Amino acid sequence: MATYAIGDVQGCYDALQRLLEKIRFDPAVDRLWFCGDLVNRGGQSLETLRLVYSLAIHSTIVLGNHDLSLLAISTRREADQRKVNPDLQRVLFADDSEVLVSWLRQQKLFHVDRTLNFAMVHAGLAPKWTIALAEARAREVEEKLRGEGFNKLVKNMYGDKPAWSPKLMGPDRYRAIINIFTRMRYCTPGGRIGFEDKGRPGTQRPGVYPWFEVPGHAEREMPVVFGHWSTLGLFMGLGVYAIDTGAVWGGKLTALELGPELRLHQVPGRNPPDNAPRGDD
Repeated sequence: MATYAIGDVQGCYDALQRLLEKIRFDPAVDRLWFCGDLVNRGGQSLETLRLVYSLAIHSTIVLGNHDLSLLAISTRREADQRKVNPDLQRVLFADDSEVLVSWLRQQKLFHVDRTLNFAMVHAGLAPKWTIALAEARAREVEEKLRGEGFNKLVKNMYGDKPAWSPKLMGPDRYRAIINIFTRMRYCTPGGRIGFEDKGRPGTQRPGVYPWFEVPGHAEREMPVVFGHWSTLGLFMGLGVYAIDTGAVWGGKLTALELGPELRLHQVPGRNPPDNAPRGDD
């Protein structure tokens, strides 16, 4: 039996199939963890969602910013949905779109496995959040995603402000939590996210740090696996494992086999069009 944490797929269905073949994934005994951003940009988001949905009982997924964006777009008028890129339109107007969107709403923002002694998030954790605190903050938003507050939540989730504070309430609170779990790379010791900084460590402005090495951060009770940060690439140290290796940009798709002995498995990602713009959000 093995558990494999897989980096950002972003609609690269062919690469995901290659990876599952390489690790010889056996649904009878193995488990898959997905670090978020299952969809967008890769051209095969519909196929990717259908595949992961078919493996739902064998998989754990945390939502990324692109997954949440798809959920938000799903609540808009058809005319507005037809303005998004063709990759997401194929999901929105598929015969099984309602089933896939409903299933995606049930997924997590943060996952903890105390038997494996690993946690998983798409982007990062606030400096003062322990694992237990992060679990509690995630549950707040997950409850809204899965319930009657869904439409209001996704309508109000966009924006870079406010910075996280335990005193926040309502839409501001949920937006701040979502930004931390799904958009953060760098932040200040006080927890303010450096949204403008997206490159490798060393390229950021003074005063912000990679979220996992902010001075004075709370002790994390276990290692954290995350994606989102393709310019960071594969990084294993300081109690974290970064596994977004840029599959959608021509890099690799990565699976980290979790356990007492970590093993790395990688396959080539997609071949992006020559004129494809690079973006890391």
